[in-house]
Amino acid sequence: MHSARLPVLTLAIAASIAVIGCGKKEEPAPAPAPAPAPAAAPAPAPKPEVTVKLGHVAPMTGPQAHLGKDNENGAKLAVEELNAAGLEIGGAKVKFELLGEDDQADPKQGTIVAQKLVDAKVNGVIGHLNSGTTIPASKLYSDAGIPQISGSATNPKYTQQGFKTAFRVMANDEQQGKILGEF
Repeated sequence: MHSARLPVLTLAIAASIAVIGCGKKEEPAPAPAPAPAPAAAPAPAPKPEVTVKLGHVAPMTGPQAHLGKDNENGAKLAVEELNAAGLEIGGAKVKFELLGEDDQADPKQGTIVAQKLVDAKVNGVIGHLNSGTTIPASKLYSDAGIPQISGSATNPKYTQQGFKTAFRVMANDEQQGKILGEF
């Protein structure tokens, strides 16, 4: 009887070893794939930039060039300071650009450069230096709706024309004469 059980027992052990040996080893379950990283928030879109073109007109050549260059240097400095300040209009970054022109203190040349600035679609004009160039140019700026500010044109006719775009920052000749006379 023992001899009949031995082959069955041997066969069962051999089958078990075969199944264990040939079977797949149980490997540890693979780690779950890491969840994808949340999408990075898109970089904020750069703020739009608005360019404000300012014209500057003065005699840059001729006998009054030293005055024109002083005025232009002042305008350049102001533009640099404004750009460094990082101003915004309606959420858009503003960049100021200065377009300089030489009117040679000549009324005819003054209207030529005024038209050039009108054609360039400037947003405003600083100048002209002389009343003789400021007055004829002011009509072109007024017709185009471009504000003009003169820091030195003193002839009363400049603002007496009634243009809503013409401004001065100093007293006119009549006002200055009266004050000087009283003094």
